[in-house]
Amino acid sequence: MAAAVPACSTPAIDSSARYPGMVWVPAGQFDMGDTKYPEEGPIRPTRVDGFWMDRTEVRNDEFAAFVQATGYVTVAERAWDAQRQPDLAPALRAPGAVVFAMPTKLHSRNDLQQWWQYVAGAQWRHPGGPSTDIQGRGQFPVVTVTYEDALAYATWKGRSLPTESQWEWAARAGEVKAAKDHDQPHGANTWQGVFPVLNSADDGFVGLAPVGCYTPNAWGLYDMMGNVWEMTRDLYTEDHRTVASPKAENSPDSTLIRNASARQRVIKGGSFLCSPDYCMRYRSGSRQPQEEDLGTSHLGFRTVLLAPGP
Repeated sequence: MAAAVPACSTPAIDSSARYPGMVWVPAGQFDMGDTKYPEEGPIRPTRVDGFWMDRTEVRNDEFAAFVQATGYVTVAERAWDAQRQPDLAPALRAPGAVVFAMPTKLHSRNDLQQWWQYVAGAQWRHPGGPSTDIQGRGQFPVVTVTYEDALAYATWKGRSLPTESQWEWAARAGEVKAAKDHDQPHGANTWQGVFPVLNSADDGFVGLAPVGCYTPNAWGLYDMMGNVWEMTRDLYTEDHRTVASPKAENSPDSTLIRNASARQRVIKGGSFLCSPDYCMRYRSGSRQPQEEDLGTSHLGFRTVLLAPGP
């Protein structure tokens, strides 16, 4: 029997609201971090002031409006910059991004290049490569954008990207203790089946889902777990962590480094590729590093605003 597809009506935006499309995240203190993977610890008390956050991941239609208004050109569309990336391999110098492709045959799950490929011409309008487009996908999260792209959009909106602690607190929706969300979420777009060769799509989708297909959390935020990883503005460091080099099980960074000198930012929440048998990062406390200048097909973002609450 085919999986039931969730109703995917993008949440209506109340234009009369103080900040349309955003919800208030109240101040609070929580135990930040988790214990599933070493890079998530140690668990530590963390306080966050209140802030406004986008209810959904930024959509293609929203990003298109930004590009139309500003003429912005994303990193994945730009020519190779020899000064910024002098050691870049020739095969990676064409404008493009990293794209997930389900392999037909699997030799070993230790070789991520069986399902991650750098595709010339992949960019936000063509997220799977030149033969793909986003027609009819305006309500899907924008992907193959970099930290610089996301920050430019947020600045245009008069906002910023969330810190790691802001993002994690928002995902917790008031839950103070860690380890309350270790099970694969039912109301989220993740991977069901044997990764990366079989996805039964029990959640209604094999790949990306439009925003707002699943029930929001207690604070009205959609897709905080799964669908796409989300950027934060925090640099990835190990000053409060237990290991120096996390095992980035389902990230192209661990096998395809486009720019060895690029700084890395923390990304949160997992994606449609996270599965119980391989990458259990569909949790509030999960985290991975992501190269600043590398766009991928499983990474998006949402924005925050520091302003008085309701």
